[in-house]
Amino acid sequence: MQSRLPPERELASQLGLSRSALREGLELLEAEGRIWRHVGKGTFVGERPVGGSVDLNLLSEMTNPEEVVEVRLLFEPLIAGLAALRATPAEIAHMEHLLEKGEAARDAVAWERWDAALHRAVAQAARNKLLMAIFDAFNGMRRQAAWGKLRGMVLTADRLSLYRAHHREYVAAIADRDGPRAELAMRRHLQMVRDNMLGQTAMRPEPVQPTLTAVAKVRRAPAEKRVGGTG
Repeated sequence: MQSRLPPERELASQLGLSRSALREGLELLEAEGRIWRHVGKGTFVGERPVGGSVDLNLLSEMTNPEEVVEVRLLFEPLIAGLAALRATPAEIAHMEHLLEKGEAARDAVAWERWDAALHRAVAQAARNKLLMAIFDAFNGMRRQAAWGKLRGMVLTADRLSLYRAHHREYVAAIADRDGPRAELAMRRHLQMVRDNMLGQTAMRPEPVQPTLTAVAKVRRAPAEKRVGGTG
């Protein structure tokens, strides 16, 4: 049974910290997977439960980094598009804060920590419980040893600079409420991550996929504009 931390105000008083200092410490612990938060229920010690009974160690034996990146490419661009439509100003400010943390990262371990935290903040802002559960499943795989070793082998200074630029692009698109641009920026980012990690050619054509924002626009369009004719 995971223990719940006291409310933020009480915990800050117990530790003799300011609220802002406490929040920064909790963000770091959450990024490291040592605590997790449930909106409306509190902050808990330990790793976030995934799907109730999913064993990440077992799952990691059944899959591989290529499959994880494949799933990320399917879901995360759609998640970014939804975040652009649904993120609150506070959530966007939090993403920008995590961007700054990633910019200040001095090594691969610190970068991976803030990178994962930023991607999760985007997923939370999408406000879709099913997508959040799927995200947590494959995001949890990133804390497995094999994933970290592979990322560490291919993460160069030049690539890190490009990844940071990609992060700025999709967060800016979310802040601008531009769903299609957020989806495109996230897809380009993950394609580069895939190519760098797995040595696949960036020239391989990507399948055309319907986007959630495009579907939403069709649903919102007046009925007469959707009808192509009288036949």
